[in-house]
Amino acid sequence: MPDTAGSLDPKYKRVLLKLSGEALAPTTTGNKIGIGLDETKAIAEQLARVVQRGVQLAVVIGGGNLLRGEQFTAGGETKIKPATADYMGMLATVMNGLALQDTLEAMGIETRLQSAVRMETVAEPYIRRRAIRHLEKGRIVILAGGTGNPFVTTDTAAALRGRELHADVLLKATKVDGVYDDDPAKNVYAVKFKTLTFDQVIQKQLRVMDIGAFEMCRQASLPILVFDFKQENALEKAIAGHPIGTLVSG
Repeated sequence: MPDTAGSLDPKYKRVLLKLSGEALAPTTTGNKIGIGLDETKAIAEQLARVVQRGVQLAVVIGGGNLLRGEQFTAGGETKIKPATADYMGMLATVMNGLALQDTLEAMGIETRLQSAVRMETVAEPYIRRRAIRHLEKGRIVILAGGTGNPFVTTDTAAALRGRELHADVLLKATKVDGVYDDDPAKNVYAVKFKTLTFDQVIQKQLRVMDIGAFEMCRQASLPILVFDFKQENALEKAIAGHPIGTLVSG
């Protein structure tokens, strides 16, 4: 039965969405490297519908579709230092941010791209108070450049920005529809959790986010919703409080 407009009324006012770079990757190619225009448009359409419902939306964008720092450091001898590789990955997130920004603005949605790595000719520097002001004005704030520091994941950047911007929930968009007790791709009997507490995640040693990001959310009692972004109206349903994915809370 289709969702009615009322059933998608937002439960959360201010949302931090962690969006992987892979979400923008073309699905028609085997290696899924690069930025797919159709995929980026599909994501932008979901984001647009959410802000049109009055939700204040910030997006932390990854860069894995263009470059991953570990590809230069995994095995064998390399001349690219890990810190340099991580900075290269941060630049990839800015490229994704620019693509998403232009796609949204072509739809008439006002946005601001902010980067933790300063590059004023293409993006605003990340300033917490300015980001909050943009959110209050109904603009989508796209947050690129991670935290601006190497050796830190975009999961940690999402947790940090979620706390800084006083988000009501951190939405982690993934390729699976929640948190399982085992890898569902390898174990057909893996059990999905609908809800979890932070303590249960630790006790069961479940991989929700990297440990630094998870602890940051736990300390602030910032709920984490892990869900499959590719499902129809997934973002709208998640923000409306529908029982999709896995909700981790206090």
